[in-house]
Amino acid sequence: MQHNDKIWPMYVSLKKVSVQTGRWTSVRWELEHMVPATQTKPENAVLVPLELYKDQRGSYRINLDMDNPTLYIVCDQLSDGSWVPAFISADQNVSAGCLESDTPVLNIPMPSAIACWIEAFITRHGEVEISAHRRKHVNRRKNEGPSANRPGSMQ
Repeated sequence: MQHNDKIWPMYVSLKKVSVQTGRWTSVRWELEHMVPATQTKPENAVLVPLELYKDQRGSYRINLDMDNPTLYIVCDQLSDGSWVPAFISADQNVSAGCLESDTPVLNIPMPSAIACWIEAFITRHGEVEISAHRRKHVNRRKNEGPSANRPGSMQ
């Protein structure tokens, strides 16, 4: 797997951290290392791809335009409870879908080099118009739709 305009392979390793809250101890997983695959592989690291898709450009744009762009490391949970990184995404919708299906996900701040690479991907393949979902049968500018011309409606 080589770095190109669509895929950036990374070595990712996680560490298990015990957290004490009052009398209770719980386990949390954190990022230990994330380095490009062109660098030396850290101990216990796994090769994980960050792959970009044309149909997710709108989500990438939203992520990049936020105050704190984020990468999402989606993990597989083994039978012993340990987490193994499976892939990396810059799309919040992918992360949300994984979390809804009880797949573990770690959020990390997006490095500026990756943000520039994603920006170049969006520029190369074109911006996608981002619009809110609106009801097609209502046109408030023309005062048309099911609630128009009714007593008490705003004019």
